Amino acid sequence: MIELSSVTIAHGHRRVLNAFNLFVGPRERVVLSGPSGCGKTTILRLIAGFIAPDQGNVSINGNLASSDGRILVLPEKRELGYVFQDLALWPHMTVFENVEFPLKAKSLSLDERRSRVADMMSLVQLDAFGRLYPSSLSGGEQQRVAIARALVARPAALLMDEPLSNLDDGLRKTLCDQILDLHEKLAFALVYVTHSQDEIRQLGGRTVLLGNSKAKPDAEL
Repeated sequence: MIELSSVTIAHGHRRVLNAFNLFVGPRERVVLSGPSGCGKTTILRLIAGFIAPDQGNVSINGNLASSDGRILVLPEKRELGYVFQDLALWPHMTVFENVEFPLKAKSLSLDERRSRVADMMSLVQLDAFGRLYPSSLSGGEQQRVAIARALVARPAALLMDEPLSNLDDGLRKTLCDQILDLHEKLAFALVYVTHSQDEIRQLGGRTVLLGNSKAKPDAEL
């Protein structure tokens, strides 16, 4: 479903990833872990199409998406959802408008958009929050808005960049359970970045460990 083949990328003179390989199958859960600066977020950005590898290939659903410095498939065409570490919610939009935003680029009727948003907000237990603004929500509620927005377009895979790092332990455990529940119900592949050993244990799946200076291709904990 997602494949990185011999991917190398550098920041200045430092290679963040060196001939790195990764395959994520349909519905698989893969956790990327390792110290700061080892390339975890870089991998997500490569998969999403925000950056291109200096060398190597990125393929999505069997199609070459990026290769040797070129982005061949734009991010919005990759059928991926992305939850940023800082959530990146639009403060001037209501919760409903935030969740609806990815659907506006699709040829969907207003009724279809409303139906999809309502279904997704129900799944993340935000039914009564549609008219509120992100600033009025708790951290956990904001996180669920970000997850709903990432999943409302029914992506084949969800990319999550340390999404729970600013939450307390109890809330992190609750949201991990919700992520697992959504993964089961919606059948997407999950690529999840975290430093937390608790999150790694709770999410299960396969863990890929990256080192300080070089990525270890397909290393597993």
